[in-house]
Amino acid sequence: IQPAGTAGSDPLSKLTAPPEVPGIPRPVWLTILGSVPTALGWYGYYKFSVEEELFQYEMQTENRATGCGGYGTLLPFVFGVIIGGPLSLLHIPGGETILEGAGVWILLGQVNLYRRVNELCLEEKEKLGLDEPPLYSWWALLPPPLDVVVGLRQVHFLSEYWRVKREEPAEKDVIAEDLFPFISSPRFTLKDFIRKPSKWFWFTKDWKDFDIEFLKN
Repeated sequence: IQPAGTAGSDPLSKLTAPPEVPGIPRPVWLTILGSVPTALGWYGYYKFSVEEELFQYEMQTENRATGCGGYGTLLPFVFGVIIGGPLSLLHIPGGETILEGAGVWILLGQVNLYRRVNELCLEEKEKLGLDEPPLYSWWALLPPPLDVVVGLRQVHFLSEYWRVKREEPAEKDVIAEDLFPFISSPRFTLKDFIRKPSKWFWFTKDWKDFDIEFLKN
């Protein structure tokens, strides 16, 4: 773990930097830049980094941790897949259980991450322009693409939180703010998301809400 400001400010330096405290702001555009060309390989490093940064930050500021850190989060999952995958393919008893356990572990870790991001954002809600927590943690349990929706929102709001803690100037994230406005929007319900296409994409921003009674809150 490195002190804040160790990494350079250019994208490549941020993509390859070890975890820092306070954490490195990694906006959505940067996360996509690292994840897409590597077929989500870099996202594994992102997951490790943000978990380790939160763990170390909590230990330094509160002398306690509410997560397992980068190693504690990823190693059980990786070993579960490495061990359970082959056993399952060979139809050896216990293989599927180990594999399913690894999936449950990483999923529960994601729910906990969203909870922690909510708590942090509430600490700086005025500077972040928030009236309530930005995420519904349980959305991590939803099927794609809805789990991706909350995942991208977590990336955005955690990045903004670290930016505020580092007192860095705001920089426009075109992907989160213009192309896919749902990423940076205030928290919304599933009904709101379905009913309001203005939250979806850049080309649906001017679409009117769907007048469907059961989708109204």
